[in-house]
Amino acid sequence: MKKKKLIITIFGSTGDLTARKLLPAIKQLYDKNEINKDLQILALGRRDYSLDEYLDYMQSLTTETLDIHFFKTILTYVKMQITEASDYQNLKQVIEETQDKDAQKLFYLAIGPELLPIVAKNMYESNLVTQANDRIIFEKPFGHDLKSAKAINQMLWQYFKEEQIYRIDHYLGKEMIQNIMTVRFANIIFESVWNNQYIDSVQIIAKEEEGILNRAGYYDTAGALKDMVQSHLLQMLCLTAMDAPKDYSSEAIQEEKVKVLKALTFDPKVSFTGQYDGYLKEKGIKESSLTDTFVFLKAYVDNTRFQGVPFYLLTGKKLEEKTSKIILKFKPTKEQEKWQLPLSENELHIKIAPKDGVKLTFNSKKPGLKSHIEKVDLAYDMASKYVGNLPEAYEKLLLDAIMGHKTLFTRWDEIEYSWKFIDKVVNEKLDLIIYETYEKIKKEIIKRANIKI
Repeated sequence: MKKKKLIITIFGSTGDLTARKLLPAIKQLYDKNEINKDLQILALGRRDYSLDEYLDYMQSLTTETLDIHFFKTILTYVKMQITEASDYQNLKQVIEETQDKDAQKLFYLAIGPELLPIVAKNMYESNLVTQANDRIIFEKPFGHDLKSAKAINQMLWQYFKEEQIYRIDHYLGKEMIQNIMTVRFANIIFESVWNNQYIDSVQIIAKEEEGILNRAGYYDTAGALKDMVQSHLLQMLCLTAMDAPKDYSSEAIQEEKVKVLKALTFDPKVSFTGQYDGYLKEKGIKESSLTDTFVFLKAYVDNTRFQGVPFYLLTGKKLEEKTSKIILKFKPTKEQEKWQLPLSENELHIKIAPKDGVKLTFNSKKPGLKSHIEKVDLAYDMASKYVGNLPEAYEKLLLDAIMGHKTLFTRWDEIEYSWKFIDKVVNEKLDLIIYETYEKIKKEIIKRANIKI
């Protein structure tokens, strides 16, 4: 057997993340010649599967067609109990028989946070991570509060070096999230007005139409605040509010994001949470649950650039549409006062989902004999321009992990300060309203914040 130069070991390989995201991403990277062709995937699971049975099961978890023939050539299914230390000796033997002496090893921990301590300990004690360029990737949640996040981090540092640890937030792999810094810092028309002199407010929005689906066990312990705001929305806020880094290294970018998190405050009188009507009837949810499925925060970033500018964070389930976007609303010019005509605000929309793109709204005279003004759009639709060519988030994240690029991964102090902020919000015990539709939420936002969102 030819020795392999890249070994990707997936813990929790029988989950739908592997079927829907990881395996397709690896195949795309392989086809694009972005990763070493001398590749081996080790899929770990406790079920007694043959390779054919495992791949058939993976196919059953996704509506996309997996290239079964391809995966038969590069994938090995390894039956093991990841909580049993003795099973790791067999895994180590499989890796040693497979790898080239200088092979890079990527360990993807697609497992619940409760399994992280025992798996990390077993990996360390069986000496699986042997080289500086070996990587350990794990998904959020990174704890459920600051205390638990610190415990997880201390445990990981006990076994691995920080440069080997990759904390993945798949939102950071989305194209328009990656594009925020380019839009800002590579265009003087935006960078020159990206401050409190010109920006009136910022909206950071992530709406979902679906309910909790089959995630009751996790979701009822987290809620929208810990599931979405702590990670996705705060990352979007950081990229929007940060100052230009001294260079575009991972470290410099992360330094600026941490400065934003340290400067973050919120207004508890305006902020509130919600729970969709029917949540208590969902399978697996306690009848007395006060878990939030919606959050609205009025936040501020107390730095020179954005002093006094409100950031409105909104996320929730069972809303009127599925969309993720950032909207910057600009102040009116002094000249506008002379027009004595109804004028619209200039707005910059950074659209993240369902279609990536940028839209700028401004005022223009309507064609005709009278001085009528209309709001018009300049739009860049990335999804339409690059139909079929936009990489999935996990392609970019896996490739960056292999290459050692950490810009799209979260550093420990980012997690630390994000949890400090979330803990403050939790401790305020914000009002929780029951909502049947988004209309009720909109009325509440107008009443509290006097804005439409």
